[in-house]
Amino acid sequence: MLYYAVIFLVIALIAAALGFQGVAGVAYGVARILFFVFIVLFIIALIAGAFSTV
Repeated sequence: MLYYAVIFLVIALIAAALGFQGVAGVAYGVARILFFVFIVLFIIALIAGAFSTV
């Protein structure tokens, strides 16, 4: 998931450099959402791992 966030961020940067503001805004929004979802899932996995009795 983090991979896709980085890909959309790169697309946003390239689109912004080329002047495609609409595409850049959408790609940045998707990258930001995917990054925050990744962070939340990572924190949940850390908490679940801390309470694991294996």
